[in-house]
Amino acid sequence: MPPPPKPRLHLHQQGIRQRPRLRWLKKLACLALPHCQAQAKSADAPLLHLEDIEITLVTDAEIARVHGEFLDDPTPTDVITFHHGEILISAETAAAAAPEHGQSLDEELALYLIHGLLHLSGWEDETPADAAAMAQTQAALLRTCLNALSA
Repeated sequence: MPPPPKPRLHLHQQGIRQRPRLRWLKKLACLALPHCQAQAKSADAPLLHLEDIEITLVTDAEIARVHGEFLDDPTPTDVITFHHGEILISAETAAAAAPEHGQSLDEELALYLIHGLLHLSGWEDETPADAAAMAQTQAALLRTCLNALSA
């Protein structure tokens, strides 16, 4: 079977005050992409067929608006992933959570980005067991990518 196509990654920020290193984050996303494709849960996982992936860093207010509109929950969340290839990440949630996890803002955003890519690979986190497996996989992928970036 031929390898899946490599989607073009587009990274944006919208209205956020935090100043993540976007170029670094995009490099990490490019490193994580083939690993996430390799972790696909099925041959029809969206990540194996997308031409473009739009990743946008937004405010808590914006992610809460989208969360309410599409998932009937008007509270902020860390990541929302749409199967058509759009990943929204709350930079404010990442900034608040990063110190709790002993990470920089950029590392926390990278973790959320990998989380979104895994959702596009067919991973789910609705049950505690699925959430634990996904958390373990995304943490391992983050370590792999961080090591590659620092080499």
